[in-house]
Amino acid sequence: MYSEKVLEHFKNPRNVGELEDADSEGTVGNPVCGDMMTMYIKVKDDRIEDIKFKTFGCGAAIATSSMTTELAKGKTLDEALKISRKDVAEALDGLPPVKMHCSNLAADALHEAIKSYKEKTKNE
Repeated sequence: MYSEKVLEHFKNPRNVGELEDADSEGTVGNPVCGDMMTMYIKVKDDRIEDIKFKTFGCGAAIATSSMTTELAKGKTLDEALKISRKDVAEALDGLPPVKMHCSNLAADALHEAIKSYKEKTKNE
């Protein structure tokens, strides 16, 4: 059902936790399945210098959050905004169709954190 990469990111998620000095965060949820995700980003020179996540959800939600942080770390904000749910699923060697919404949430949380950061810095 799940790929080895999904299982690996679920059992040993990367970048878990909260960034105390985050420049921005994005929180999204799916009331249907109950998954909730928050992505925290630290930005330096328009790049995601550090990123962490907290996820309440199924194994796929945790794995997609972990993979999203791996894909986004070191990228410019504009590059990270282009990370799609398809990119996340492909990086995990696929997800069952009923779990695709999880990868959507992870990308959405990242995009929310970036949009929030851009809004904050635009007014400074």
